[in-house]
Amino acid sequence: MGRIVVVNFISIDGVIQSPLSPGEDREGGFEHGGWVPPYSDDTVNAFMQNATVGAAGMLLGRRSYEILRDAWSTVDESEPAIAAMNDMPKYVVASAPVDLAWRNSHLVGGDFAHAIADLKDRTDGDLVVFGAGALIRGLAEHDLVDEYRLLLFPVILGAGKRMFDDHGRMATFTLTDSTVAPKGVVLLTYTRDTPAR
Repeated sequence: MGRIVVVNFISIDGVIQSPLSPGEDREGGFEHGGWVPPYSDDTVNAFMQNATVGAAGMLLGRRSYEILRDAWSTVDESEPAIAAMNDMPKYVVASAPVDLAWRNSHLVGGDFAHAIADLKDRTDGDLVVFGAGALIRGLAEHDLVDEYRLLLFPVILGAGKRMFDDHGRMATFTLTDSTVAPKGVVLLTYTRDTPAR
């Protein structure tokens, strides 16, 4: 049985929007895109590479899928993380049409909770979730997340899309790993105390 592992860049005030570049996601008039690169270093990059290379697949919302597809599907695959992303299965949860042009991509449809639980049953290893605020909130609401690997950045953005809202379900996690990167990013791994559904 697989596990769902959320891997996310997050600001001190909980924002996850447009971390890598200014034009990545301007929805809602967000003007602070690109807040991750100034704090990235070898420790942060290794954390992200390990999460990606070790995954059995990616579970993505439509918007996150499109951003990652457009950024990584046609670039040089000499980097192990890029090669891994391009090769692994990508499961896209979307209610609107999505262009599944990135190789090994599959649409996840039907009843959300049932479809995700079935996908976990059919997977051997970790399904990683990058970005995807709406998807993460849906997973939390249905108690489907097994682990959070959060990269907490020393920045307050004041506004923007956040990872959680008021519709989650109570769940407890244990801090199983923590590292402070040289530029002040705190890498946190929280594992579910009891297996998620």
